[in-house]
Amino acid sequence: MTLRRPIFSALIMVAALAGCRGEGDLVVDQGVGITAIRSTCPAVGVPDYTGDVTTFRTAGATTADQIDVVAAITNVRSTCNDTGDKVYSEATFDVLARRTDTRGARSVELPFFSTVLQGGSAVQAKRIGSVVVNFADGAERAQATAKAGAFVDRAAATLPDDIREKITRRRKAGDPDAALDPLADPIVRAALNRATFELLVGFQLTEQQLAHNATR
Repeated sequence: MTLRRPIFSALIMVAALAGCRGEGDLVVDQGVGITAIRSTCPAVGVPDYTGDVTTFRTAGATTADQIDVVAAITNVRSTCNDTGDKVYSEATFDVLARRTDTRGARSVELPFFSTVLQGGSAVQAKRIGSVVVNFADGAERAQATAKAGAFVDRAAATLPDDIREKITRRRKAGDPDAALDPLADPIVRAALNRATFELLVGFQLTEQQLAHNATR
């Protein structure tokens, strides 16, 4: 599934999270309740406008004839260990790069960030890393792999028992609240929001690079 929501700073405007439905997702069973509760593992994804980066040969240049290297984050995979009090989630991703000048072997270092969000906007942690892409002599394209990990407090990512009961209670025809969606309850929505964590990765862009991605 894909989730979209506003996120945390001037550098990042909207988060587009790619994840897969699994055992921990909220799943409606025949319209009479929710039979499985979301996982404590954070969703993993790449925020909009941060999944690719363009560098230019001349400082301040933004025209196509000045492009030096273009790179993109792809094939994001996640693993999660939720057996302890601290849930560890790790995102592994590939970086595909292309350069315009293929003369000589060259290494290009590209900075990236990883951040943990709670409730879609509250930054719990942020780290900066880098991935090195190595071009062989005469090669236009190159590829590298990088990863980022983070810990999430299991208690904070777990719904309170009373909220779980409101969501999972099976409703029968004739019940006063049979037609009411438990997720429409502001208290339930707020609790779900507090217990929702995300691990986001993307290129650490300058303001100019972000503007280039957002307006092209």
